[in-house]
Amino acid sequence: MRARYSSYVTGDILFLKSSATAKVQAEFNEEASRAWSKAARWHGLEIISTDKGGPGDDMGVVEFRATYTANNEFCNHHEVSTFVREPDGWKFDDGQLIGEKPMVRESPKVGRNDPCPCGSGKKYKKCCGREA
Repeated sequence: MRARYSSYVTGDILFLKSSATAKVQAEFNEEASRAWSKAARWHGLEIISTDKGGPGDDMGVVEFRATYTANNEFCNHHEVSTFVREPDGWKFDDGQLIGEKPMVRESPKVGRNDPCPCGSGKKYKKCCGREA
């Protein structure tokens, strides 16, 4: 996984293709991968968890988060990737994106006609909830 991440950082698109299974290579879009690699300013890779992938295993799973900036926007690529052992080494076989968890409010939502939580005594819509 670290080698594939480094390939995106350095623009080594040929390694990305060669380090994938034949099924993935058949669908691999070199131009799109090259464009993504060049457009991004890469910040880092965090390996969250691994399962199997040891000397006696034929398959391994890596959950990771890669962070980068593209089009002046900070991005968080969170994925669970499956790798399989082939005669010439480990190959990327599949990846599932992990969506970000929805925001959960810590306090109840303030309605437009509720008293403003700032304590002014005004309705929220006439105080802190006023549109600019």
